[in-house]
Amino acid sequence: MNISKYTKPVRKLLPLRRCGAVIVAAGSASRMGGIDKVMAPLKGEPMIVHTVRAFQSCDAVKEIVIVTREDLILPITKLTGDFDKVTAVVVGGSSRQESVALGMNALSDKCELAAIQDGARPLVTWQLIDRVVRAAHAYYAAIPVIPVKDTIKVCNSALVVSTPDRSTLRAVQTPQVFDFDLLRGALKQAQIDGAEVTDDCSAVERLGMSVKIVEGDERNLKVTTPFDLKIAEMLMEETV
Repeated sequence: MNISKYTKPVRKLLPLRRCGAVIVAAGSASRMGGIDKVMAPLKGEPMIVHTVRAFQSCDAVKEIVIVTREDLILPITKLTGDFDKVTAVVVGGSSRQESVALGMNALSDKCELAAIQDGARPLVTWQLIDRVVRAAHAYYAAIPVIPVKDTIKVCNSALVVSTPDRSTLRAVQTPQVFDFDLLRGALKQAQIDGAEVTDDCSAVERLGMSVKIVEGDERNLKVTTPFDLKIAEMLMEETV
């Protein structure tokens, strides 16, 4: 894929391009003790509702597609029926990158930016979404990050191999926002190469593309365990 057009000067002065969001909620509940995490109750509502509401509230996002498992299509469609930006709830694929590609296919051809969000990040705010969308508008690719607090070790099965310089490390969050065609091309290339990427940014990085980092939010945690859910509940109580 030719990325030369994405290395031109930034586009800060142009009108904000239309952004569609893909909320990925197609994972299993393997680490949640059998509870489906996106449907787990959080302050009286399923977690996915909180995530969708933040994107509904963000003026920079014009469309929302939710990608989920087949058995959750009907429940999530009903839960999000009052959000007028939700245009489709579709079945995901066998991997995250396949699910993202399917979600992007369901966005309208008017979208020039794609914001990819973990459905299990219910504390994301419209302000964070807006920051990342605007950065991607200017730089074609942007992600929110927070500093790493712990010392990180690179290990093999039994021993420490090395210790990276913590000052250069960041924990990556979502939404990750990209030029629509850039991300679509990056995901297609990863598929052709047989590369499994753990996030959408990795697919874009594989092309040699630089990605702009934006200040994230420590509260924007990903809920993957029952303990995470308790933390999210406590953080949400603080906002009342």
